[in-house]
Amino acid sequence: MERRDFLKTASIAGLTFAGTGMTGPSDAAEMNDGKGKLPKRPLGKTGIHLSIIGFGGIVVMNVEQDHADQVVAEAVERGVNYFDVAPTYGNAEERLGPALEPFRKDVFLACKTTQRDEEGSAKELQASLKKMRTDHFDLYQLHALSKLEDLDQASGKGGALETFVKARDEGLTRLIGFSAHSAEVALAAMDRFDFDTILFPFNYVTWHQGNFGPQVYAKAKEKGVARLALKALARQSWPKGADRSQFGKCWYQPVSDPIEAGLALRFTLSKDITAAIPPGEESLFRLALEIADRFKPLEKEEEEKVRQLASGLHPIFSRTA
Repeated sequence: MERRDFLKTASIAGLTFAGTGMTGPSDAAEMNDGKGKLPKRPLGKTGIHLSIIGFGGIVVMNVEQDHADQVVAEAVERGVNYFDVAPTYGNAEERLGPALEPFRKDVFLACKTTQRDEEGSAKELQASLKKMRTDHFDLYQLHALSKLEDLDQASGKGGALETFVKARDEGLTRLIGFSAHSAEVALAAMDRFDFDTILFPFNYVTWHQGNFGPQVYAKAKEKGVARLALKALARQSWPKGADRSQFGKCWYQPVSDPIEAGLALRFTLSKDITAAIPPGEESLFRLALEIADRFKPLEKEEEEKVRQLASGLHPIFSRTA
């Protein structure tokens, strides 16, 4: 069966694989079930619909299993159906796997690998499947592409993408994507391979102050690559001497003020982006859920307010060209 035919007929995780033609934030309300669940949006051309807020595995990293079970169950009850994890997130796989197991058939599960060669990525894929207690991932991604050398190795002979394609053929993953912390590498990656998704820092400060994001967003739309957002609630690099104790899982200063957080997240979700994954702090994940519950696209005066809020901040990523 051809992959495009498979996607038209398959049903996974309670997600209908049916073309809708729906795009953009205006469709979020139409996908709300009216039962207090998060709005959902189409994942590019795949026919899958994801909650506009995803659950990052770091949320349950280093917590007791009982607490992980509780947080995941609450997230599913709220309507979160998009979960993302990676081996580099400490013991997140060990915690998220058991917690998610009762809901596996009803959610979309994404995983990643930093291994760039075929052998290493194949081993890591199998290890992640075992830890996550599943027989497949719905999305498997090259994790944190930051250098062209990484992309060269992953996309070359004996590279990780050979593992990915084989895994898709064998049903170990349904979709193939990548995450990147470099605009140049992200742009190059979309020319090298027909990726289904990109997970990228679409963020109000990097966008306005760092010239980082607009060109990647535009090319992903042009290529038909579904957009997923990282770092939507990142504010800036940690100022010198700042108290980081409240946000130990964040290597950057997050947006914690509820008003600014609402504008920041809405900035990202007002674009043609399927979903955003909040920072790994549980408190910030819960804040993102509250914002998403009452999501409305930014109005013009709010767009200017966001631009003003970004002014003077130090973006965690930037691009000079």
